[in-house]
Amino acid sequence: MENSTKITGGCLCGAVRYAVRGEVQIGYNCHCADCRRSSGAPFVNWAFCKVEHFEIVQGTPARIEYAGRVRSFCSNCGTPLTFQNPQYPDDLDLTVCSLDDPEPFPPKGHIWLEDKISWVNLEDGLSRHQVMPNS
Repeated sequence: MENSTKITGGCLCGAVRYAVRGEVQIGYNCHCADCRRSSGAPFVNWAFCKVEHFEIVQGTPARIEYAGRVRSFCSNCGTPLTFQNPQYPDDLDLTVCSLDDPEPFPPKGHIWLEDKISWVNLEDGLSRHQVMPNS
């Protein structure tokens, strides 16, 4: 499932707002240790877009580089917003729940299950991957 209309989102406190003017693709629930630590949650749901279609329309998100990858978040309220991997410089990952309307972007599966917390129960019927799938 994809959505190519203007998509908007932002942080909890409203200091940072963004827009995507292009295709947004459904992503995965990521269970990796880095996503868990950066969000304070057992996993993070991601969607994907092209960097060229993404723009910050209000505020300036903070950025942190860790393990060669860059995450952005609101420096005021801490809401995680984006993730970039230098292996894919044209792509940007968006936290689905920072979107104004996350409903059109349900996860297509679970990734990095090798890091999953044991008490997280996955009985949703979605695909499961020990690491990131190739497609």
